[in-house]
Amino acid sequence: MTRLFNEPAAFADEMIEGFVASHGRWVRRVSGGVARSTKSIPDTVALVIGGGSGHYPAFAGLVGQGLAHGAAMGNLFASPSAQQVYNVAKAASNGGGVLLGYGNYAGDVLHFTQAQDKLRAEGIDCRSIAVTDDISSAPLAEKHKRRGIAGDLTVFKVAAAAAEAGYSLDAVVGIAERANDRTRSFGVAFTGCTLPGAPEPLFTVPAGRMAVGMGIHGEPGIAETDIPTADELAELLVKDLLAEVPEGLSVEGARVVPILNGLGSVKYEELFVVYRRVAQLLAEAGIEAVDPQVGELVTSFDMAGTSLTLFWLDAELEELWLAPADAPAFRRGAVTAQALDADELAAGAEQEAVIPDASDESRAAAPAVLAALDAAKAVIDANVAELGRIDAIAGDGDHGIGMERGVHAAAAAAADAVERGAGAGTTLFLAADAWADKAGGTSGALWGMALRAVGQAVGDTEAPNAAAVAAGVAEAKRSIMDFGRAKVGDKTLVDVLSPFSDALTAAVQGGASLRESWGAAAAVAEQAAEATANLLPVMGRARPHAEKSLGTPDAGAVSMALIVRAIHNTLVENTVKENA
Repeated sequence: MTRLFNEPAAFADEMIEGFVASHGRWVRRVSGGVARSTKSIPDTVALVIGGGSGHYPAFAGLVGQGLAHGAAMGNLFASPSAQQVYNVAKAASNGGGVLLGYGNYAGDVLHFTQAQDKLRAEGIDCRSIAVTDDISSAPLAEKHKRRGIAGDLTVFKVAAAAAEAGYSLDAVVGIAERANDRTRSFGVAFTGCTLPGAPEPLFTVPAGRMAVGMGIHGEPGIAETDIPTADELAELLVKDLLAEVPEGLSVEGARVVPILNGLGSVKYEELFVVYRRVAQLLAEAGIEAVDPQVGELVTSFDMAGTSLTLFWLDAELEELWLAPADAPAFRRGAVTAQALDADELAAGAEQEAVIPDASDESRAAAPAVLAALDAAKAVIDANVAELGRIDAIAGDGDHGIGMERGVHAAAAAAADAVERGAGAGTTLFLAADAWADKAGGTSGALWGMALRAVGQAVGDTEAPNAAAVAAGVAEAKRSIMDFGRAKVGDKTLVDVLSPFSDALTAAVQGGASLRESWGAAAAVAEQAAEATANLLPVMGRARPHAEKSLGTPDAGAVSMALIVRAIHNTLVENTVKENA
Protein backbone atom coordinates (compact mmCIF):
# COMPACT_ATOMS: atom_id res chain seq x y z
CA MET A 1 0.00 0.00 0.00
CA THR A 2 0.99 3.66 -0.39
CA ARG A 3 1.48 4.92 3.17
CA LEU A 4 2.86 8.44 2.95
CA PHE A 5 0.50 11.07 1.58
CA ASN A 6 -1.61 14.04 2.67
CA GLU A 7 -4.75 14.51 0.61
CA PRO A 8 -4.89 11.79 -2.09
CA ALA A 9 -6.15 14.31 -4.65
CA ALA A 10 -3.07 16.49 -4.03
CA PHE A 11 -0.56 13.63 -4.18
CA ALA A 12 0.63 14.16 -7.76
CA ASP A 13 1.09 17.92 -7.38
CA GLU A 14 2.92 17.56 -4.07
CA MET A 15 5.09 14.81 -5.52
CA ILE A 16 6.12 17.05 -8.42
CA GLU A 17 6.85 19.91 -6.03
CA GLY A 18 9.12 17.72 -3.94
CA PHE A 19 10.80 16.22 -6.99
CA VAL A 20 11.69 19.64 -8.37
CA ALA A 21 12.88 20.85 -4.96
CA SER A 22 15.24 17.89 -4.70
CA HIS A 23 16.42 17.81 -8.32
CA GLY A 24 16.77 21.46 -9.27
CA ARG A 25 20.17 20.77 -10.85
CA TRP A 26 18.35 18.97 -13.65
CA VAL A 27 14.77 20.21 -13.81
CA ARG A 28 12.52 23.22 -13.26
CA ARG A 29 8.77 23.33 -12.75
CA VAL A 30 6.74 24.51 -15.71
CA SER A 31 3.00 24.51 -16.20
CA GLY A 32 2.07 20.90 -16.88
CA GLY A 33 5.21 19.19 -15.66
CA VAL A 34 8.96 19.77 -15.72
CA ALA A 35 11.59 20.92 -18.20
CA ARG A 36 15.37 21.04 -18.16
CA SER A 37 16.92 23.60 -15.85
CA THR A 38 20.00 23.59 -18.09
CA LYS A 39 20.63 25.19 -21.47
CA SER A 40 20.00 23.09 -24.57
CA ILE A 41 21.65 23.47 -27.96
CA PRO A 42 19.73 26.08 -30.02
CA ASP A 43 17.87 24.94 -33.15
CA THR A 44 17.88 21.27 -32.16
CA VAL A 45 14.95 18.92 -31.71
CA ALA A 46 13.31 18.86 -28.27
CA LEU A 47 12.08 15.52 -26.96
CA VAL A 48 9.06 15.94 -24.69
CA ILE A 49 7.88 12.77 -22.99
CA GLY A 50 5.10 12.10 -20.54
CA GLY A 51 2.32 10.05 -19.07
CA GLY A 52 0.61 9.47 -15.78
CA SER A 53 2.35 9.89 -12.46
CA GLY A 54 3.06 6.82 -10.34
CA HIS A 55 5.73 5.31 -12.60
CA TYR A 56 8.91 7.03 -11.37
CA PRO A 57 11.60 7.23 -12.74
CA ALA A 58 9.29 7.58 -15.73
CA PHE A 59 8.79 10.24 -16.75
CA ALA A 60 10.30 13.18 -14.89
CA GLY A 61 13.38 11.22 -13.86
CA LEU A 62 14.41 11.02 -17.53
CA VAL A 63 14.63 14.78 -18.08
CA GLY A 64 18.16 16.12 -18.41
CA GLN A 65 21.07 16.70 -20.74
CA GLY A 66 21.32 13.87 -23.27
CA LEU A 67 17.83 12.67 -22.47
CA ALA A 68 14.40 14.34 -22.54
CA HIS A 69 13.97 18.11 -22.65
CA GLY A 70 10.69 18.02 -20.71
CA ALA A 71 8.08 15.73 -19.22
CA ALA A 72 4.33 16.33 -19.10
CA MET A 73 3.10 14.80 -15.85
CA GLY A 74 -0.49 13.66 -15.50
CA ASN A 75 -2.32 12.65 -12.37
CA LEU A 76 -1.84 9.18 -10.92
CA PHE A 77 -2.10 6.65 -13.75
CA ALA A 78 -3.84 9.26 -15.92
CA SER A 79 -2.40 10.84 -19.04
CA PRO A 80 -1.44 14.51 -18.92
CA SER A 81 -3.92 16.84 -20.56
CA ALA A 82 -3.35 18.33 -23.99
CA GLN A 83 -2.76 21.70 -22.33
CA GLN A 84 -0.10 20.23 -20.06
CA VAL A 85 1.70 18.62 -23.01
CA TYR A 86 1.45 21.85 -25.00
CA ASN A 87 2.78 23.95 -22.12
CA VAL A 88 5.76 21.68 -21.51
CA ALA A 89 6.54 21.50 -25.23
CA LYS A 90 6.48 25.29 -25.52
CA ALA A 91 8.79 25.61 -22.52
CA ALA A 92 11.21 22.95 -23.84
CA SER A 93 11.26 23.90 -27.53
CA ASN A 94 14.69 24.78 -28.93
CA GLY A 95 13.64 25.89 -32.41
CA GLY A 96 14.34 22.60 -34.20
CA GLY A 97 10.91 21.03 -33.80
CA VAL A 98 9.40 18.86 -31.09
CA LEU A 99 9.06 15.08 -30.80
CA LEU A 100 6.39 13.91 -28.35
CA GLY A 101 7.00 10.48 -26.82
CA TYR A 102 4.56 8.47 -24.73
CA GLY A 103 3.21 4.98 -24.06
CA ASN A 104 0.45 3.74 -26.33
CA TYR A 105 -2.65 4.30 -24.16
CA ALA A 106 -5.90 5.80 -25.37
CA GLY A 107 -5.80 8.85 -23.11
CA ASP A 108 -2.18 9.62 -23.95
CA VAL A 109 -2.85 9.27 -27.67
CA LEU A 110 -5.81 11.65 -27.45
CA HIS A 111 -4.08 14.33 -25.37
CA PHE A 112 -0.67 14.23 -27.09
CA THR A 113 -2.34 14.34 -30.51
CA GLN A 114 -4.38 17.37 -29.49
CA ALA A 115 -1.21 19.09 -28.25
CA GLN A 116 0.59 18.18 -31.46
CA ASP A 117 -2.19 19.74 -33.53
CA LYS A 118 -2.08 22.92 -31.44
CA LEU A 119 1.71 23.21 -31.78
CA ARG A 120 1.52 22.68 -35.52
CA ALA A 121 -1.17 25.35 -35.80
CA GLU A 122 1.34 27.77 -34.26
CA GLY A 123 4.01 26.85 -36.81
CA ILE A 124 6.03 24.49 -34.58
CA ASP A 125 6.96 21.30 -36.42
CA CYS A 126 5.79 18.51 -34.11
CA ARG A 127 5.72 14.72 -34.43
CA SER A 128 4.83 11.87 -32.10
CA ILE A 129 6.02 8.38 -31.20
CA ALA A 130 3.77 6.00 -29.25
CA VAL A 131 5.81 3.19 -27.70
CA THR A 132 4.37 -0.31 -28.27
CA ASP A 133 6.78 -2.77 -26.64
CA ASP A 134 4.48 -4.93 -24.45
CA ILE A 135 4.09 -8.25 -26.30
CA SER A 136 1.35 -9.46 -23.93
CA SER A 137 -1.10 -6.69 -24.77
CA ALA A 138 -1.78 -7.59 -28.43
CA PRO A 139 -0.57 -10.08 -31.03
CA LEU A 140 2.21 -9.16 -33.44
CA ALA A 141 -0.31 -8.64 -36.24
CA GLU A 142 -1.84 -5.86 -34.13
CA LYS A 143 1.41 -4.41 -32.81
CA HIS A 144 -0.01 -0.90 -33.15
CA LYS A 145 -2.42 -1.74 -30.31
CA ARG A 146 0.29 -2.79 -27.86
CA ARG A 147 0.99 -0.88 -24.65
CA GLY A 148 4.18 0.97 -23.89
CA ILE A 149 5.92 -0.17 -20.69
CA ALA A 150 9.64 -0.30 -19.82
CA GLY A 151 10.54 -0.06 -23.50
CA ASP A 152 9.81 3.66 -23.19
CA LEU A 153 13.38 4.03 -21.95
CA THR A 154 15.08 2.62 -25.04
CA VAL A 155 13.02 4.69 -27.45
CA PHE A 156 13.40 7.91 -25.48
CA LYS A 157 17.12 7.45 -24.87
CA VAL A 158 18.17 6.97 -28.49
CA ALA A 159 15.79 9.64 -29.79
CA ALA A 160 17.17 12.12 -27.25
CA ALA A 161 20.76 11.26 -28.14
CA ALA A 162 19.97 11.81 -31.82
CA ALA A 163 18.42 15.19 -30.99
CA GLU A 164 21.47 16.11 -28.89
CA ALA A 165 23.72 15.15 -31.82
CA GLY A 166 21.90 17.61 -34.10
CA TYR A 167 19.81 15.19 -36.16
CA SER A 168 16.89 16.75 -38.04
CA LEU A 169 13.37 16.15 -36.76
CA ASP A 170 12.75 13.67 -39.58
CA ALA A 171 15.88 11.76 -38.60
CA VAL A 172 15.05 11.79 -34.88
CA VAL A 173 11.58 10.43 -35.65
CA GLY A 174 13.16 7.71 -37.80
CA ILE A 175 15.49 6.70 -34.97
CA ALA A 176 12.61 6.58 -32.48
CA GLU A 177 10.49 4.43 -34.79
CA ARG A 178 13.39 2.04 -35.46
CA ALA A 179 14.04 1.72 -31.73
CA ASN A 180 10.36 1.04 -31.09
CA ASP A 181 10.31 -1.65 -33.78
CA ARG A 182 13.33 -3.32 -32.14
CA THR A 183 12.07 -3.25 -28.54
CA ARG A 184 10.08 -6.04 -26.88
CA SER A 185 8.95 -6.31 -23.23
CA PHE A 186 7.09 -8.82 -21.08
CA GLY A 187 6.14 -8.56 -17.40
CA VAL A 188 4.73 -10.41 -14.40
CA ALA A 189 3.30 -9.37 -11.03
CA PHE A 190 2.87 -11.02 -7.64
CA THR A 191 0.64 -8.32 -6.13
CA GLY A 192 -1.37 -5.39 -7.41
CA CYS A 193 -0.68 -1.75 -6.61
CA THR A 194 -2.68 0.56 -4.34
CA LEU A 195 -3.16 4.25 -5.11
CA PRO A 196 -2.81 6.77 -2.26
CA GLY A 197 -5.93 6.70 -0.11
CA ALA A 198 -7.44 3.69 -1.89
CA PRO A 199 -8.76 0.97 0.44
CA GLU A 200 -7.55 -1.91 -1.72
CA PRO A 201 -5.28 -2.70 -4.69
CA LEU A 202 -6.40 -2.12 -8.26
CA PHE A 203 -6.18 -5.88 -8.71
CA THR A 204 -5.16 -8.84 -6.59
CA VAL A 205 -3.24 -12.03 -7.23
CA PRO A 206 -4.00 -15.10 -5.12
CA ALA A 207 -1.32 -16.04 -2.60
CA GLY A 208 1.34 -18.20 -4.20
CA ARG A 209 0.32 -17.19 -7.72
CA MET A 210 1.78 -14.85 -10.35
CA ALA A 211 -0.07 -12.69 -12.91
CA VAL A 212 1.51 -12.97 -16.32
CA GLY A 213 1.40 -10.06 -18.77
CA MET A 214 -0.10 -7.44 -16.46
CA GLY A 215 -0.02 -3.72 -17.26
CA ILE A 216 1.75 -0.94 -15.37
CA HIS A 217 -1.54 0.79 -14.48
CA GLY A 218 -2.94 -2.16 -12.59
CA GLU A 219 -4.49 -3.90 -15.59
CA PRO A 220 -4.81 -7.58 -14.68
CA GLY A 221 -2.57 -10.13 -16.33
CA ILE A 222 -3.60 -12.34 -19.23
CA ALA A 223 -2.89 -15.51 -17.25
CA GLU A 224 -1.91 -16.81 -13.82
CA THR A 225 0.66 -19.40 -12.78
CA ASP A 226 2.23 -20.61 -9.58
CA ILE A 227 5.11 -18.40 -8.45
CA PRO A 228 8.25 -19.85 -10.06
CA THR A 229 11.80 -19.86 -8.84
CA ALA A 230 14.02 -16.97 -9.96
CA ASP A 231 15.59 -19.17 -12.64
CA GLU A 232 12.20 -20.35 -13.87
CA LEU A 233 10.98 -16.76 -14.12
CA ALA A 234 14.04 -15.81 -16.14
CA GLU A 235 13.41 -18.73 -18.45
CA LEU A 236 9.76 -17.72 -18.94
CA LEU A 237 10.64 -14.10 -19.76
CA VAL A 238 13.50 -14.93 -22.12
CA LYS A 239 11.60 -17.71 -23.88
CA ASP A 240 8.60 -15.52 -24.65
CA LEU A 241 10.71 -12.58 -25.81
CA LEU A 242 12.97 -14.69 -28.03
CA ALA A 243 9.85 -16.16 -29.64
CA GLU A 244 9.32 -12.76 -31.26
CA VAL A 245 12.59 -11.56 -32.76
CA PRO A 246 12.16 -8.29 -34.71
CA GLU A 247 11.64 -8.78 -38.42
CA GLY A 248 14.82 -9.25 -40.44
CA LEU A 249 16.99 -10.07 -37.42
CA SER A 250 18.41 -13.32 -36.11
CA VAL A 251 19.28 -14.42 -32.60
CA GLU A 252 22.77 -15.75 -33.25
CA GLY A 253 25.31 -12.92 -33.06
CA ALA A 254 22.76 -10.28 -32.08
CA ARG A 255 23.70 -7.42 -29.78
CA VAL A 256 20.89 -6.65 -27.35
CA VAL A 257 20.36 -4.29 -24.42
CA PRO A 258 18.55 -6.28 -21.69
CA ILE A 259 16.55 -4.28 -19.14
CA LEU A 260 15.24 -6.10 -16.07
CA ASN A 261 12.83 -3.63 -14.56
CA GLY A 262 11.43 -3.66 -11.04
CA LEU A 263 7.82 -2.53 -10.79
CA GLY A 264 7.90 -1.05 -7.31
CA SER A 265 8.51 -3.44 -4.43
CA VAL A 266 10.72 -6.24 -5.71
CA LYS A 267 14.14 -5.81 -4.12
CA TYR A 268 17.19 -5.08 -6.26
CA GLU A 269 18.83 -8.19 -4.81
CA GLU A 270 15.97 -10.32 -6.15
CA LEU A 271 16.32 -8.70 -9.55
CA PHE A 272 20.02 -9.52 -9.61
CA VAL A 273 19.25 -13.17 -8.90
CA VAL A 274 16.82 -13.23 -11.82
CA TYR A 275 19.21 -11.37 -14.13
CA ARG A 276 21.96 -13.90 -13.37
CA ARG A 277 19.89 -16.50 -15.23
CA VAL A 278 18.76 -14.04 -17.93
CA ALA A 279 22.40 -13.36 -18.76
CA GLN A 280 23.13 -17.09 -18.98
CA LEU A 281 20.18 -17.73 -21.27
CA LEU A 282 21.04 -14.87 -23.62
CA ALA A 283 24.63 -16.09 -23.87
CA GLU A 284 23.46 -19.65 -24.55
CA ALA A 285 21.31 -18.31 -27.39
CA GLY A 286 24.31 -16.59 -28.98
CA ILE A 287 23.24 -13.07 -27.97
CA GLU A 288 25.72 -10.52 -26.65
CA ALA A 289 24.28 -8.41 -23.84
CA VAL A 290 25.26 -4.75 -24.22
CA ASP A 291 25.11 -2.40 -21.22
CA PRO A 292 22.51 -4.37 -19.18
CA GLN A 293 20.18 -2.36 -16.95
CA VAL A 294 18.81 -3.88 -13.74
CA GLY A 295 16.67 -1.73 -11.45
CA GLU A 296 13.54 0.38 -11.23
CA LEU A 297 13.00 2.25 -14.48
CA VAL A 298 9.23 2.20 -15.06
CA THR A 299 7.33 1.36 -11.88
CA SER A 300 3.73 1.05 -10.70
CA PHE A 301 3.63 2.34 -7.11
CA ASP A 302 3.95 -0.65 -4.78
CA MET A 303 3.31 -3.38 -7.34
CA ALA A 304 5.47 -6.44 -6.72
CA GLY A 305 6.61 -7.56 -10.13
CA THR A 306 9.19 -7.29 -12.85
CA SER A 307 9.46 -6.99 -16.60
CA LEU A 308 12.19 -7.89 -19.06
CA THR A 309 12.91 -5.73 -22.10
CA LEU A 310 15.16 -6.67 -25.00
CA PHE A 311 16.37 -3.84 -27.26
CA TRP A 312 17.87 -5.23 -30.47
CA LEU A 313 20.70 -2.96 -31.60
CA ASP A 314 22.34 -1.94 -34.84
CA ALA A 315 25.52 0.12 -34.99
CA GLU A 316 23.78 3.50 -34.97
CA LEU A 317 21.31 2.58 -32.23
CA GLU A 318 24.13 1.24 -30.08
CA GLU A 319 26.13 4.45 -30.44
CA LEU A 320 23.09 6.52 -29.47
CA TRP A 321 22.21 4.24 -26.55
CA LEU A 322 25.75 4.57 -25.15
CA ALA A 323 25.90 8.37 -25.68
CA PRO A 324 26.37 10.47 -22.49
CA ALA A 325 23.28 11.45 -20.50
CA ASP A 326 22.71 13.20 -17.19
CA ALA A 327 19.18 12.96 -15.80
CA PRO A 328 18.00 12.41 -12.22
CA ALA A 329 17.39 8.70 -12.76
CA PHE A 330 19.68 7.84 -15.68
CA ARG A 331 23.28 8.95 -15.95
CA ARG A 332 26.25 7.81 -17.99
CA GLY A 333 29.45 9.35 -19.35
CA ALA A 334 30.61 12.93 -18.98
CA VAL A 335 28.06 15.68 -19.59
CA THR A 336 28.62 19.41 -19.25
CA ALA A 337 25.49 21.52 -18.92
CA GLN A 338 25.11 25.24 -18.24
CA ALA A 339 22.31 26.27 -15.88
CA LEU A 340 19.51 28.55 -17.08
CA ASP A 341 19.42 32.10 -15.74
CA ALA A 342 16.62 33.35 -13.45
CA ASP A 343 14.37 34.61 -16.28
CA GLU A 344 14.75 31.37 -18.21
CA LEU A 345 13.96 29.35 -15.10
CA ALA A 346 10.74 31.31 -14.61
CA ALA A 347 9.57 30.77 -18.19
CA GLY A 348 6.59 28.49 -18.58
CA ALA A 349 4.72 29.49 -15.43
CA GLU A 350 0.92 29.37 -15.52
CA GLN A 351 -0.96 32.55 -16.40
CA GLU A 352 -4.51 33.45 -15.47
CA ALA A 353 -6.99 33.13 -18.32
CA VAL A 354 -8.37 36.35 -19.78
CA ILE A 355 -12.17 36.70 -19.56
CA PRO A 356 -13.59 38.05 -22.84
CA ASP A 357 -16.55 40.41 -23.01
CA ALA A 358 -20.03 38.87 -22.82
CA SER A 359 -23.60 40.07 -23.03
CA ASP A 360 -25.66 40.61 -19.91
CA GLU A 361 -27.90 37.69 -20.95
CA SER A 362 -24.95 35.31 -21.28
CA ARG A 363 -23.41 36.42 -17.99
CA ALA A 364 -26.78 35.94 -16.31
CA ALA A 365 -26.86 32.34 -17.62
CA ALA A 366 -23.33 31.48 -16.48
CA PRO A 367 -24.47 30.57 -12.91
CA ALA A 368 -26.69 27.92 -14.51
CA VAL A 369 -23.58 26.34 -16.01
CA LEU A 370 -21.98 26.39 -12.58
CA ALA A 371 -25.10 24.83 -11.04
CA ALA A 372 -24.99 22.03 -13.60
CA LEU A 373 -21.33 21.34 -12.88
CA ASP A 374 -21.94 21.41 -9.13
CA ALA A 375 -24.70 18.85 -9.63
CA ALA A 376 -22.35 16.72 -11.72
CA LYS A 377 -19.74 17.01 -8.97
CA ALA A 378 -22.22 15.88 -6.33
CA VAL A 379 -23.37 12.83 -8.28
CA ILE A 380 -19.81 11.75 -9.09
CA ASP A 381 -18.77 12.19 -5.46
CA ALA A 382 -21.67 9.98 -4.43
CA ASN A 383 -20.72 7.27 -6.92
CA VAL A 384 -16.92 7.48 -7.15
CA ALA A 385 -16.28 4.17 -5.39
CA GLU A 386 -18.84 2.29 -7.50
CA LEU A 387 -17.42 3.76 -10.73
CA GLY A 388 -13.97 2.59 -9.66
CA ARG A 389 -15.30 -0.87 -8.84
CA ILE A 390 -16.95 -1.21 -12.24
CA ASP A 391 -13.84 0.00 -14.04
CA ALA A 392 -11.56 -2.40 -12.12
CA ILE A 393 -13.39 -5.48 -13.40
CA ALA A 394 -11.58 -5.35 -16.73
CA GLY A 395 -9.66 -2.06 -16.62
CA ASP A 396 -7.41 -0.26 -14.18
CA GLY A 397 -10.05 0.93 -11.70
CA ASP A 398 -9.26 4.64 -11.80
CA HIS A 399 -12.34 5.95 -13.64
CA GLY A 400 -14.09 7.15 -10.51
CA ILE A 401 -10.98 8.93 -9.24
CA GLY A 402 -10.35 10.52 -12.64
CA MET A 403 -13.93 11.72 -12.97
CA GLU A 404 -13.80 13.12 -9.44
CA ARG A 405 -10.63 15.09 -10.19
CA GLY A 406 -12.02 16.36 -13.47
CA VAL A 407 -15.45 17.47 -12.32
CA HIS A 408 -14.08 19.13 -9.18
CA ALA A 409 -11.60 21.10 -11.30
CA ALA A 410 -14.31 22.02 -13.80
CA ALA A 411 -16.68 23.23 -11.09
CA ALA A 412 -13.92 25.28 -9.46
CA ALA A 413 -12.96 26.85 -12.80
CA ALA A 414 -16.59 27.65 -13.53
CA ALA A 415 -17.02 29.27 -10.11
CA ASP A 416 -13.98 31.45 -10.73
CA ALA A 417 -15.24 32.35 -14.22
CA VAL A 418 -18.68 33.36 -12.91
CA GLU A 419 -17.11 35.48 -10.19
CA ARG A 420 -14.99 37.24 -12.82
CA GLY A 421 -18.01 38.02 -15.04
CA ALA A 422 -17.66 35.38 -17.74
CA GLY A 423 -20.43 34.51 -20.15
CA ALA A 424 -21.91 31.02 -20.38
CA GLY A 425 -19.69 29.98 -23.29
CA THR A 426 -16.46 31.10 -21.66
CA THR A 427 -17.51 29.46 -18.40
CA LEU A 428 -17.89 26.19 -20.27
CA PHE A 429 -14.56 26.69 -22.09
CA LEU A 430 -12.65 27.22 -18.85
CA ALA A 431 -14.44 24.31 -17.19
CA ALA A 432 -13.56 22.12 -20.18
CA ASP A 433 -9.88 23.02 -20.00
CA ALA A 434 -9.80 22.45 -16.25
CA TRP A 435 -11.54 19.07 -16.54
CA ALA A 436 -9.15 17.83 -19.22
CA ASP A 437 -6.16 19.28 -17.40
CA LYS A 438 -6.82 17.79 -13.97
CA ALA A 439 -8.51 14.53 -14.91
CA GLY A 440 -6.16 13.48 -17.69
CA GLY A 441 -6.81 10.06 -19.17
CA THR A 442 -9.27 9.28 -21.90
CA SER A 443 -12.28 10.48 -19.94
CA GLY A 444 -10.59 13.81 -19.24
CA ALA A 445 -9.95 14.39 -22.93
CA LEU A 446 -13.47 13.42 -23.93
CA TRP A 447 -15.28 15.43 -21.27
CA GLY A 448 -13.09 18.42 -22.10
CA MET A 449 -14.11 18.09 -25.75
CA ALA A 450 -17.77 17.74 -24.81
CA LEU A 451 -17.90 20.85 -22.61
CA ARG A 452 -15.98 22.86 -25.17
CA ALA A 453 -18.36 21.84 -27.95
CA VAL A 454 -21.39 22.94 -25.91
CA GLY A 455 -19.60 26.16 -24.95
CA GLN A 456 -18.89 26.90 -28.60
CA ALA A 457 -22.56 26.42 -29.49
CA VAL A 458 -23.83 28.48 -26.54
CA GLY A 459 -21.38 31.34 -26.94
CA ASP A 460 -21.16 34.59 -24.94
CA THR A 461 -23.63 36.78 -26.77
CA GLU A 462 -27.06 35.31 -25.92
CA ALA A 463 -28.73 33.29 -23.22
CA PRO A 464 -28.47 29.56 -23.95
CA ASN A 465 -31.52 28.10 -25.67
CA ALA A 466 -32.69 24.60 -26.50
CA ALA A 467 -31.51 24.63 -30.11
CA ALA A 468 -28.02 25.83 -29.19
CA VAL A 469 -27.63 23.29 -26.38
CA ALA A 470 -28.80 20.42 -28.60
CA ALA A 471 -26.45 21.56 -31.36
CA GLY A 472 -23.57 21.66 -28.88
CA VAL A 473 -24.28 18.15 -27.65
CA ALA A 474 -24.49 16.92 -31.26
CA GLU A 475 -21.13 18.51 -32.00
CA ALA A 476 -19.70 16.88 -28.87
CA LYS A 477 -20.88 13.51 -30.16
CA ARG A 478 -19.38 14.10 -33.59
CA SER A 479 -16.03 15.34 -32.36
CA ILE A 480 -15.64 12.59 -29.74
CA MET A 481 -16.52 9.84 -32.21
CA ASP A 482 -14.21 11.28 -34.87
CA PHE A 483 -11.29 11.87 -32.55
CA GLY A 484 -11.55 8.80 -30.36
CA ARG A 485 -12.66 6.53 -33.24
CA ALA A 486 -15.22 4.86 -30.99
CA LYS A 487 -18.62 3.90 -32.36
CA VAL A 488 -21.86 2.69 -30.84
CA GLY A 489 -21.37 -0.88 -29.64
CA ASP A 490 -17.71 -0.49 -28.61
CA LYS A 491 -18.66 -0.29 -24.91
CA THR A 492 -17.61 3.30 -24.24
CA LEU A 493 -19.38 6.51 -23.25
CA VAL A 494 -20.30 6.88 -26.93
CA ASP A 495 -22.95 4.20 -26.30
CA VAL A 496 -24.68 6.76 -24.08
CA LEU A 497 -23.68 10.03 -25.72
CA SER A 498 -24.91 9.07 -29.20
CA PRO A 499 -28.48 8.03 -28.30
CA PHE A 500 -28.70 10.85 -25.76
CA SER A 501 -27.75 13.42 -28.39
CA ASP A 502 -30.11 11.94 -30.99
CA ALA A 503 -33.01 11.91 -28.53
CA LEU A 504 -32.30 15.47 -27.40
CA THR A 505 -32.12 16.82 -30.93
CA ALA A 506 -35.28 15.01 -32.00
CA ALA A 507 -37.26 16.30 -29.02
CA VAL A 508 -36.08 19.90 -29.49
CA GLN A 509 -36.84 19.80 -33.20
CA GLY A 510 -40.27 18.43 -32.32
CA GLY A 511 -41.01 21.60 -30.36
CA ALA A 512 -40.48 20.32 -26.80
CA SER A 513 -38.92 22.62 -24.25
CA LEU A 514 -35.32 22.11 -23.22
CA ARG A 515 -36.45 20.80 -19.83
CA GLU A 516 -38.74 18.23 -21.45
CA SER A 517 -36.22 17.33 -24.15
CA TRP A 518 -33.33 16.87 -21.74
CA GLY A 519 -35.44 14.79 -19.38
CA ALA A 520 -36.56 12.43 -22.14
CA ALA A 521 -33.00 12.15 -23.45
CA ALA A 522 -31.67 11.45 -19.93
CA ALA A 523 -34.02 8.46 -19.68
CA VAL A 524 -32.62 7.18 -22.99
CA ALA A 525 -29.09 7.67 -21.64
CA GLU A 526 -29.82 5.65 -18.52
CA GLN A 527 -31.21 2.76 -20.55
CA ALA A 528 -28.21 2.88 -22.90
CA ALA A 529 -25.78 2.81 -19.98
CA GLU A 530 -27.46 -0.30 -18.54
CA ALA A 531 -27.36 -1.96 -21.96
CA THR A 532 -23.55 -1.69 -22.14
CA ALA A 533 -23.44 -4.61 -19.67
CA ASN A 534 -24.22 -6.87 -22.65
CA LEU A 535 -21.33 -5.53 -24.76
CA LEU A 536 -17.67 -6.52 -25.04
CA PRO A 537 -15.10 -3.69 -25.15
CA VAL A 538 -13.05 -3.36 -28.31
CA MET A 539 -11.03 -0.28 -27.31
CA GLY A 540 -8.97 0.94 -24.36
CA ARG A 541 -7.37 -0.86 -21.43
CA ALA A 542 -10.34 -3.19 -20.93
CA ARG A 543 -9.94 -4.72 -24.41
CA PRO A 544 -7.43 -7.48 -23.45
CA HIS A 545 -9.84 -8.62 -20.70
CA ALA A 546 -13.07 -8.14 -22.64
CA GLU A 547 -14.74 -11.30 -21.37
CA LYS A 548 -14.35 -10.17 -17.73
CA SER A 549 -16.55 -7.13 -18.37
CA LEU A 550 -19.49 -9.05 -19.79
CA GLY A 551 -22.43 -8.49 -17.46
CA THR A 552 -21.03 -5.22 -16.10
CA PRO A 553 -21.86 -1.82 -17.66
CA ASP A 554 -19.10 0.45 -18.91
CA ALA A 555 -17.91 2.88 -16.24
CA GLY A 556 -17.69 5.80 -18.68
CA ALA A 557 -21.20 5.14 -19.93
CA VAL A 558 -22.54 4.97 -16.38
CA SER A 559 -20.86 8.20 -15.30
CA MET A 560 -22.25 10.04 -18.34
CA ALA A 561 -25.77 8.81 -17.62
CA LEU A 562 -25.45 9.90 -14.00
CA ILE A 563 -24.31 13.37 -15.01
CA VAL A 564 -26.97 14.05 -17.64
CA ARG A 565 -29.64 13.06 -15.12
CA ALA A 566 -28.10 15.36 -12.51
CA ILE A 567 -28.03 18.22 -15.01
CA HIS A 568 -31.70 17.65 -15.76
CA ASN A 569 -32.50 18.51 -12.17
CA THR A 570 -30.58 21.79 -12.17
CA LEU A 571 -29.57 23.56 -15.34
CA VAL A 572 -32.55 22.46 -17.42
CA GLU A 573 -35.34 22.58 -14.85
CA ASN A 574 -34.47 25.86 -13.20
CA THR A 575 -32.24 28.31 -14.95
CA VAL A 576 -31.81 27.89 -18.70
CA LYS A 577 -33.96 30.00 -20.97
CA GLU A 578 -36.35 27.67 -22.75
CA ASN A 579 -36.95 28.74 -26.29
CA ALA A 580 -36.38 26.48 -29.20
